[in-house]
Amino acid sequence: MHRSKLLLPLAIAAAIVAFFALDLARFARLDYIQAHRDAIQVWRATHPVLAAAAFFATYVTAAALSVPGAAALLTIAGGAVFGLALGTVLVSFASSIGAALAFLAARFVLRDWVQARFGDRLAAIDDGIRRDGPFYLFALRLTPLIPFFVINLVMGLTALPVRTFYWVSQLGMLPVTLAYVYAGTQLGAFRISGGLIIAFLVLGLFPLLAKRALAPLARRAVDVIKARRVYAGWPRPARFEYNLVVIGAGSAGLVSAYIGAATRARVALIERDTMGGDCLNTGCVPSKALIRAARLNADIARAREFGIHASAQVGFAQVMERVARVVEAIEPHDSAQRYTALGVECIRGNARLTSPWTVQVDGGVDGGAGPRTLTTRAIVIATGARPFVPPIPGLQQVGYLTSETLWQLRELPPRLLVLGGGPVGSELAQAFARLGSQVTQVEMLSRILAREDPDVSQAVTERFGREGIRVLTSHTARECVIEGGRKILVAEHQGAGVRVEFDQLLVAVGRAPRVDGLGLEALGIDTARGGTIQTDEFLRTRFPNVTACGDVAGPYQFTHTASHQAWYAAVNALFGRFWTFRADYRVIPWTTFVDPEVGRVGVNEQEARERKLAFEATVYPMAQLDRAIADGDAVGFVKVLTQPGTDRILGVTIVGPDAGDLLAEFVLAMKQNIGLNRILGTIHVYPTLAEANRNAAGQWRRAQVTAGQQAFLEAVQGWMRGARGLGPVLAAVGTLLRDKRKAYAMQGE
Repeated sequence: MHRSKLLLPLAIAAAIVAFFALDLARFARLDYIQAHRDAIQVWRATHPVLAAAAFFATYVTAAALSVPGAAALLTIAGGAVFGLALGTVLVSFASSIGAALAFLAARFVLRDWVQARFGDRLAAIDDGIRRDGPFYLFALRLTPLIPFFVINLVMGLTALPVRTFYWVSQLGMLPVTLAYVYAGTQLGAFRISGGLIIAFLVLGLFPLLAKRALAPLARRAVDVIKARRVYAGWPRPARFEYNLVVIGAGSAGLVSAYIGAATRARVALIERDTMGGDCLNTGCVPSKALIRAARLNADIARAREFGIHASAQVGFAQVMERVARVVEAIEPHDSAQRYTALGVECIRGNARLTSPWTVQVDGGVDGGAGPRTLTTRAIVIATGARPFVPPIPGLQQVGYLTSETLWQLRELPPRLLVLGGGPVGSELAQAFARLGSQVTQVEMLSRILAREDPDVSQAVTERFGREGIRVLTSHTARECVIEGGRKILVAEHQGAGVRVEFDQLLVAVGRAPRVDGLGLEALGIDTARGGTIQTDEFLRTRFPNVTACGDVAGPYQFTHTASHQAWYAAVNALFGRFWTFRADYRVIPWTTFVDPEVGRVGVNEQEARERKLAFEATVYPMAQLDRAIADGDAVGFVKVLTQPGTDRILGVTIVGPDAGDLLAEFVLAMKQNIGLNRILGTIHVYPTLAEANRNAAGQWRRAQVTAGQQAFLEAVQGWMRGARGLGPVLAAVGTLLRDKRKAYAMQGE
């Protein structure tokens, strides 16, 4: 820190020391005011301007120095000395000016240092402050549970403008100021009165009142002020053709349009390509159809284990034709005909926002109709994402496939190189290997499925190895070359070059949001670091009537979360003027459809450690499950993370057959706050895979039995047999009580 910046905190520290050393706080104490009330009132009456100025300067100084407790005492004293009206005016402006000075002092002294040291971690906070800083500050001011001087100093470290800080503080602190000044006026009477009792009741109930009533009103006020600012300069149509225009007919867009139509809104749904989006046409549906064929071939290859002599020959073209038929069979669920029947106008073309209320539609991928401008009261952006193609030298020359283009294949690649070790890359690597390709999977990180726990990655990697998949982790792709007609990927591993030959290259390193051509820049709609559209917790962009959901909004790229978000996006866009709903991400499940399947909900071990969450892990191996043994699929485990000392579920990871289906019970339990004891007490059909969930709960329950409980039970049983007296039982009770105290202490931590 620069030396010049040390002078201010030293001066402030000296002033605070002097404040307490000289006991200047006594002048603001209620006992001092009461003892000298007659002299104070005479002096105030004789010198009204000087008294008000002295009080004002004292308050500003105390607030600027962030003296703990001084603001509350001075506010009450202001009411006692100056009355409700003048006291409120003096305190309101003095507190806001003092707070602004403390804010500026923290910014001048510490902001640069904090940004240099913690800039990466604070970037998301600063983004939120830039977007919704006034509301956050309003909420903090209205709920006086956090000392105001702490708020002043912390806000100084953020990107909040000082002018915004001042006016929000001026308005936000006013209700609290009124309550405290009124309490002071009653104290100024120096008697217990009904007004004094009411004042203290108001002070005690104010946090609850602020949370339940004032905070929503403040949010509405902030929304109105922000809306006026962001809509300035954009002419609003006198009338609207539509209540809702949805851009993108994937999972999120279809659900948004459905909800709009269900509320009897006039809805237009714009799609540039095919209805159903990636999930139907190039993602979930075709990939699962391919995985099913691959799984069947793998099961036939294991036929001898079951005493059956069988063999199979893969007709890859026929496999891919079946995949196409599956897509065609599901297509009517997402078709334009179905949504037209629901009352949605389906439009083919490229959409571009030209204002917060207008969308221009040009021809789609096949040209389509001419330009057309739609006027609408609300807009939902649900354009999804596309496969991300990294800028690897030579990649264009050798050619490559993505999860969008591989479905045109009709010949099985003899040697397939899969670039990427995430869920998509891993699923397709195993599927093609099981259909007969020689597969090499290249991942730059130290393991595949890096978002999962290491034991999950290990279980999948070991299965891949047994199935002949060559997994190259910690390999960074550097370039692609063609030598003598051979296609080669050159990768770097521990500083050395590794060359991998291939016939086809599948790029599966992630997905990028589709935001190009939407006109977001012209409207000032920001995108986040990953390219997703920046939204608030209600999925609104900077324009409250324009929302975004699905892959284009993040933070999850799953079909089911896109559908989940769509409800919030559509309802908040349509009815945000009356009420809004915060998107709920508390319980988000997902499944990676490799074999063994991987399902997860909540946090796993590595995330819990990163977030420094205390947890207990219970692992039940599928090798002990009767049904899994009978099916010949006794691999994997159920891992449950619980809060220490309780049965509350923090997260679950399942590796094994039908993991995604088994996960549903835990998803319901977490959503409805059901603990492991309830799952243990629920009858599960024998023999089924679902018993693994109950068995995991039983294993957790057994682990909770302490040595003290065991000793107590043993002593009681011995006493009941008549073999022992009550002495061992009483001793065991003492051990049991000590165990309880330890458990309570653990819960407190």
